[in-house]
Amino acid sequence: MATPVAQPSNWQQMLRSERRMFLASDDNAMMKQIQSTHSPEGGVVDVKPILQIIENALRHITSNIDHVLNGGHEHIDSIDDRTSPVAMNGMLEALAYIVHEISCEISCKCSGGADAHATTMVLLNKLSSFQWDAKAVLILAAFAVNFGEFWLIIQLCTTNSFAKSVALLKQLPDILEHSHTLKPHFDALNKLVKAMMDVTKCIAEFTELPSQYISSDVPPRSIAMVQIPVAVYWTIRSVVACAAQITSLRGLRHEFIASTLEAWELSSFAHKLSSIHQHLLKLLHLCHQDIDEKKQTDAYEGLKQSLEKPQLDNLKVLIMIFSLSREDPHPLLDPDKTKVHMDVLRRKHVLLLISDLDIPLDEIQVLEVLYKYERVSSGHNYEIVWLPIVDRSAWNDNYQEKFSSLQSIMPWYTVSHPTIIQPALIKYAREVWRFVKKTIVVTLDPKGKVTCTNALNMLWIWGNAAFPFSTEKEESLWKAEAWTIELLVDSLEPNLPNWIRQQNVICLYGGEQIEWIQNFTSATKTVSRTLGIGLEMVYLGKNNAKERVRKINGLINEKQLSHTWHEANVGFFWSRLESMLFSKTQHGKINETDVIKQEIMTLLGYDDSGNGWAVFFLGTTEMARAPGDKALSRMQNFGEWEVLAREMGFFPALRKHLEGIYDGHHCTRLILPGISGGIPERVACAECGRPMEMYFMYRCCVE
Repeated sequence: MATPVAQPSNWQQMLRSERRMFLASDDNAMMKQIQSTHSPEGGVVDVKPILQIIENALRHITSNIDHVLNGGHEHIDSIDDRTSPVAMNGMLEALAYIVHEISCEISCKCSGGADAHATTMVLLNKLSSFQWDAKAVLILAAFAVNFGEFWLIIQLCTTNSFAKSVALLKQLPDILEHSHTLKPHFDALNKLVKAMMDVTKCIAEFTELPSQYISSDVPPRSIAMVQIPVAVYWTIRSVVACAAQITSLRGLRHEFIASTLEAWELSSFAHKLSSIHQHLLKLLHLCHQDIDEKKQTDAYEGLKQSLEKPQLDNLKVLIMIFSLSREDPHPLLDPDKTKVHMDVLRRKHVLLLISDLDIPLDEIQVLEVLYKYERVSSGHNYEIVWLPIVDRSAWNDNYQEKFSSLQSIMPWYTVSHPTIIQPALIKYAREVWRFVKKTIVVTLDPKGKVTCTNALNMLWIWGNAAFPFSTEKEESLWKAEAWTIELLVDSLEPNLPNWIRQQNVICLYGGEQIEWIQNFTSATKTVSRTLGIGLEMVYLGKNNAKERVRKINGLINEKQLSHTWHEANVGFFWSRLESMLFSKTQHGKINETDVIKQEIMTLLGYDDSGNGWAVFFLGTTEMARAPGDKALSRMQNFGEWEVLAREMGFFPALRKHLEGIYDGHHCTRLILPGISGGIPERVACAECGRPMEMYFMYRCCVE
């Protein structure tokens, strides 16, 4: 049996291709020659602060050269100096001799017209005891000294007699006088200086990569480690070329013959170093990707352990949720929009409100009532923290405006910015808490233990009576519940207690076909008048149809067909009904005799049918229900069961008459939105009791 050959990944193929180009002019013999100069003694030089000084010096020189060659007469002396010489005096003192020695070697070799490759190898041998990043930095430091001295004399000779004398002795050219001729040379020189700095900084970044996350023996870092010596060689070779170009300017004070060959040589070195830099940058990017993945894995595992193990308090868990910085250790805004530390949440019950930036305003308004008013009156000590989950790669001003707008209307704690939420928390929310798009509320007790992965259902069903919003509390509340009109309507209908006390028949109905609504309300009122019974009818609209409900409410109120609710209350009624189903399902218990669950699914199925529906209550528990066509038919054909209604009473007769009618031709639908707690595995048809088929549906509804 043949052994399968592993196919290289795309990035590996890309790197191999680039590596061939990278080493096209550097044969094995040259590689061996470069490596033979390397015998480090184990000491490590902190190159970063030295690089800052070098960069500042070279940036000052090249900026002034550009300024002068473009017609400026005064030198620039306002470049931001980000160095701190006092903090680096000790380090520079230790390296001063080698920098001076290299500086002299460069000046001497370039003045004598020595071979560039040979000069480069001499310099590599002088730096044999240093690491590769230090070699490049020390060479650049020596070059900056030489270039700096050259430019200082050029810059000051027009205003300082001493500098003028030195310029005469060195026979340095008048830059302003020869600016037209010298410009191509200095332009090429400046580009090469920038390329040398870019490559050296990139090499230094490889040495700073954290070894605990990425090994120098494993790709892509190992590939870079092989190629960095060549990059250092060409950096030094470019320094030699720059120094030779500067040296060639001496003795040309009175006349200068342009040499396009010299400018072309500098440009070719700049092009080569630029290619090296781009290649190293790609490797560095891959290294950072690997590091970020490993850091996120560690952070995820750390967060997971903290959430699953007992803690002394909730502070450790809260800290792991946010990316804190020394500059801004205050990740939260309190209800007064003041930045605060997480200590304010220590040892409190915390509700993590997790959503995207499309969180419905209706949800915010309901939570505001529970948090801002009822929480205070009930004395429950909990806090809400909004954690918006966003796509950071797509963040723009529109998202910022949307975030700020939502943040401004929330009366609880919010993050100062979505980007401070740890990626580990986002991953955990998606994988463990099953957050997709619909808002969830995860509860933490004062010790940081997750007591419920989505308490939003509890908040919608029972409000603050569900405190402390734990799974155990949810189970105990359901055990005490029965299918009653109070559970279904809750406090959404303020007249409900009076209607129950008056023994009125209460009819809740819904749908969006105005003709059916008019016919049904008219026929039902006729029946109530005929029997002389009290009747109250309430229109409950349709789920996810706010604008249509608003229009239908207007028609119903205009014609006084029945009571109506504000469209926001209608929306909350259906959200609460869905929450009841999700709450029942979330516990993972399959109980086909669960009356509450069956009735909830029946109402949701009626709503999804689109043909209207009606539920009749007498008192708190007596109930009869039917889909719209059947309910309308029974009311319009009341004569068929009027005698029975007078003998048995309206409610028993209605229930018996509805239960005795079965139309074999029906199509019942139950549409459930994507939820965090799973979906019921088995759903029985409200009409015939048979198991319903499961389909997947994707919907985009814009009113």
